[in-house]
Amino acid sequence: MQSLLKKYNIILLSVFLISCERDIEVYDVNNFTSDTSMFNFEPNYVLVNSPDGFPPIEIPSENPMTEEGILLGKKLFHDPILSKNNQQSCSNCHMQGFSFTEPSSVSFGVEGKPGFRNSMALVNIVWNKNQNWDGSAISLEEQALEPVTNPLEMNSESWSNVIQKLKKDSDYPRLFYEAFGVENFDSSHVAKAIAQFERTLISSNSKFDLFIRNEINLTTSELRGMEIYMTEKGDCFHCHSYPFLTDNDFHNNGLDPEPFLDKGRGNITGEIYDYGKFKTPSLRNVALTAPYMHDGRFNSLEEVVEHYNSGGIESSTIDPLMKFVGIGQGLTSQDKIDLINFMKTFTDTMFTQNVNFNNF
Repeated sequence: MQSLLKKYNIILLSVFLISCERDIEVYDVNNFTSDTSMFNFEPNYVLVNSPDGFPPIEIPSENPMTEEGILLGKKLFHDPILSKNNQQSCSNCHMQGFSFTEPSSVSFGVEGKPGFRNSMALVNIVWNKNQNWDGSAISLEEQALEPVTNPLEMNSESWSNVIQKLKKDSDYPRLFYEAFGVENFDSSHVAKAIAQFERTLISSNSKFDLFIRNEINLTTSELRGMEIYMTEKGDCFHCHSYPFLTDNDFHNNGLDPEPFLDKGRGNITGEIYDYGKFKTPSLRNVALTAPYMHDGRFNSLEEVVEHYNSGGIESSTIDPLMKFVGIGQGLTSQDKIDLINFMKTFTDTMFTQNVNFNNF
């Protein structure tokens, strides 16, 4: 076991400390309460623990974590007030029980209009370098602004309309003041609060995490699946490495021939070599996040495994790691079963059932 951990560079890293002007308490997402009944600005700064085996957490200096900001962000995340018709919230497309995605190939907006991509799971996104399938947003704050005015999502006509609704609400003026010390809050404060809440969505207690920490054992089938996953036989580990089970990079994994209907990363960079590339999704809680791929084309893990086993579809931008194009990977039926059983060990029910992420 020790040699395996060393081989795949699974290391333990220390907790990242954030400097601020006052004492900071550690924020434990598994045991957190706060009284926001007082209308004042005395923010309680907090740290988010970096779990064993995870890199340090870096919080942007312009949006430090506070109890008040996190609670405000959670309320906004679950509140349909941000949408045009007050009927759709962030949590409609990012459901906790599905690792903060939804069991639909694409998302539908407030007027029933379908989008064109699958809702990405929100798990361990505090470590993300960019957001969305194409990396269109650099930060969580930037990403939080997008859906509110997007005509295919919440479809609010303007942020000014949203802010006016929030200011007329009986609770929000007080909550924004307690979180940010401002009476004339705007869209940037909404985005900062939602980003603070999203940075607490940390998954680190799956069966595989417990195995890595020598707390439990895996079954024979799961161990065989791990061997397939972490060797050239399955070749999964290059893009889905521990602890995030994603490399946070963009790849063309052989889904489509040219010309690409969705250019993916190429839509953002304008570079031909980025056409057909999409962000590697995390495999944490992957058993709960069907359907799969950027457009939700695969309904099961069996279909996903078979796609890679087939080798994928050749194109000019296909990733070099797709080594089996035209020849196939050659996994047996038992290999596929074992590999899927191993991927199911990435399920973290403590994360999907954490009451601190629930609606009020």
